[in-house]
Amino acid sequence: MLDTQNVVGVTVYGAVTVLTIQRGFRRNAMDQALIDELKAQLLKLDRDPSVGAIVLQGENNGFCSGSDLKFISQLSLEDMARFERETGDMARLFAFVKKPVIAAVEGFAIGGGFILAISCDVVVAAEKSRWSLPEVPHGWLTPWGLNALIERVGRVRARNLCFCLDELSGKDMLGMGATDYTAPDGQVLDKALELATRLAALPRAAVASTKRFFANQMMPHAEVMDFEANHFFVENCAHPDATSTLNKHRTRQNAD
Repeated sequence: MLDTQNVVGVTVYGAVTVLTIQRGFRRNAMDQALIDELKAQLLKLDRDPSVGAIVLQGENNGFCSGSDLKFISQLSLEDMARFERETGDMARLFAFVKKPVIAAVEGFAIGGGFILAISCDVVVAAEKSRWSLPEVPHGWLTPWGLNALIERVGRVRARNLCFCLDELSGKDMLGMGATDYTAPDGQVLDKALELATRLAALPRAAVASTKRFFANQMMPHAEVMDFEANHFFVENCAHPDATSTLNKHRTRQNAD
């Protein structure tokens, strides 16, 4: 059994619960314990009648830097694929839980952290926050969540974002429709709490129905798309460029 203690912080503000990714020592990168605990907390809060909305943030002025490469570099290709599938499964839950989920992005959202944020119902980004999808430069296709990216920005722009030719700011993300609100750096949580409080005050049944209706419209093929992306991810990770990236992190892990 993985120890998930203190991986996700839980703070209650009236009808709003804030989940905080607490892996600041690894730039809030995702490992198995974090994914398991985030999923457990989402399902728990969705069943709690006192909760009207959920905010997701990261600690230490950063949202999430994606999959923990030190963690996944120690896995077999089969286990890497399984981990990324489970991460995609968890992210798709944001659309299907009854409670609105608001991402509060300070600092950075990179790789899987970028996709994790835009998978939420509402995204608030710090104006100077940094966003990028570095998977292709690492040697592999983004393995999950591309449906969420396409729904927000369209197919052509989603493809170009995956090439990772430029790093984007929070203002850039808002301008292309990838996020929903910006706030001055350091004030993102306040803005997210304001929005979450307003959402929590709406009739709960109507909010849940609205979420489910649009999830059914926007995500009928999301699971299939994740399955195909995961397939290409595994193929890519057997190629020399990806192997070189993973070997660098294996070496660092062994040195630690």
